[in-house]
Amino acid sequence: MMRAASDRTGRISRRRALGAGAALALVLAGATVAAVRTRGYAVPPGRRLVALTPWQFVVVRSAARRIAAPDREGDPSIPSADDTDVPGSIDLWVSRMHGRVRRDFGRFLAYLEHVAPVGAGFASRFTRLSPADQDAVLAALEQSPHDRLRAGFEGLKSLVFIGYYRDVRTWKLARYDGPLLARPLGGWR
Repeated sequence: MMRAASDRTGRISRRRALGAGAALALVLAGATVAAVRTRGYAVPPGRRLVALTPWQFVVVRSAARRIAAPDREGDPSIPSADDTDVPGSIDLWVSRMHGRVRRDFGRFLAYLEHVAPVGAGFASRFTRLSPADQDAVLAALEQSPHDRLRAGFEGLKSLVFIGYYRDVRTWKLARYDGPLLARPLGGWR
């Protein structure tokens, strides 16, 4: 015979009360971990975010610095991802995304920041890793056996390159002479 969740007086059984208490403890622990894990992210002064949260902006900025890293370090003719404001460009793109795509992108950023480093053998957040270690995490995502992780990486990489190569200073790196539409008489410089 099954026991009722509460007796006839309307009281909750001990088993149900313990289960509810355990569930509440898990929810509170998860909320605490989430609050702690999204602290310590500084957005540059004066930066106004459109769609990304501060922690997402910092993750995007760190990933963009590695994905669009110059082949020749210290070469002043190669603009950086920061010089071309790739994170700001991605913030605008995200603001135009459909809500579910935006949610999935945010989830991928959380995975990149907190889980992917562990999968690559590191015990720190992505944004706190050295550039070489960040490269290892990104390479692991790029080569992941899981389609969704590879797709997330490819989506992020595409957004980084869209943001990077929209800047006129990057065109000569790709031997691109600029668009023909509305082209100045002397060409693009």
